[in-house]
This record gives sequence, C-alpha cells and structure tokens, in this order.
Amino acid sequence: MAIQQTAEYEKGLTFEKVWAALMETRQRQEAESREREKEHAKADQQMKELREGFERSEKLLDRVTANMGGLNNTLGELVENLIAARLWEKFDAYPYNLKQAYQRMPVYEGHTSRVLTDIDILLANGEYAMAVEVKAHLDRKDDVDHHLKRMELIRKYPPAQCIGRKLLGAMAGGSVDPDVQAYAQHAGFFVLELTGENVALAECPAGFKPREW
Repeated sequence: MAIQQTAEYEKGLTFEKVWAALMETRQRQEAESREREKEHAKADQQMKELREGFERSEKLLDRVTANMGGLNNTLGELVENLIAARLWEKFDAYPYNLKQAYQRMPVYEGHTSRVLTDIDILLANGEYAMAVEVKAHLDRKDDVDHHLKRMELIRKYPPAQCIGRKLLGAMAGGSVDPDVQAYAQHAGFFVLELTGENVALAECPAGFKPREW
C-alpha cells in the first residue's frame, strides 16, 4: 500500500511543479531578505539620527558653556569697574592716601616676560601700596588663600608701583559671604562689598590690624 502511494505521489511530481515550488521558495527568501535589509537600514538610520542628535546637543552645550563663561567674565569686569571707582576714598580713616589706582597689573617673574599673577586693582602712594583682589561673589575661603599666595609673589617680584612701599592687601566682592569675610580679615585683609552702586568697607572686627607684606 505504501509503495503504491509513493508511486502515485511521484507521478504527480512534474518539472513544472518542482520549478514552481523552487521559485516560490526563492521569492519568499528574497522577500524575507529585503525585509531584513529594510530593518537594518531603518536601524542604521535611527543610529545615524541618534549620533547627529548627540552631536547637536554637544555643540549646543559648548555654545551655552562659552556664553556662560563670557557672562561670568562680563559680570566680573563690571564688579571690578564698579569697585575701582574712587576706591581710595574708602580708606580715608587710615593714613594711606591711596590716590593712584591701576587695574589688571601684571606681576612678572623677575626681569622675564613670564606673568606669575596679576593684581585686579592696585592702589598706591608714596609710602603704601594695596593689592585688591575682586570677585563677583566672594564666597570661597580658597580665594583668600590664593590672594595670600599672590601677596607673597607681589612682595617677591614687586611691580614698579610697589617697590620700596609697604604692601597691604584687600579683597572685594559683588557679594560677600560673612564666614569668608571673617576669614579674610583674620588673614589681615580689608574686605569691601558692593552695596547697590556704592562700595562699602566692611566693618573690621575688634583688634583688627591690617597685615603688611
């Protein structure tokens, strides 16, 4: 019986039927291949768009960062200019008479052209000179420590306006943290703060003695 069924089945197989089956299989495989290619192309496009999105985001972040840096610089310059205006008047109660004022004074290493630091505002007179460090926000004790190091450099490599003069230090800010103010005054610095469009010399604690370098 089984042999008879096989023979009948083989009789039904013709070249045309086999060829049609092969073509059908081939077409199905080609269709599946095209579908996979479409999926791969879609995935590639999505990855490309994702990379481009990341690149645009990075460029935007770079521009925002640059603009923020420019804004911070502009704010710092504004605070510095506001504080520099007639700053010497804030020390009328002291025998300094600091009527000569300079801004952004470089401090060179000896007779070289290497700049070690700079002085935001330098006040000077025949006997005294005062180096003033200005911050938009004076809220870090590290800034005080840095100014202490700057004072040592100024004393070691004094600009012409400081040679032969007693050197004093001060720190100023558009806003001043009370703890940092106390820290700066303990280090021997005067502290100044913007109050509206004016500059106020912070009240010195009892026993305060400005340090001379």
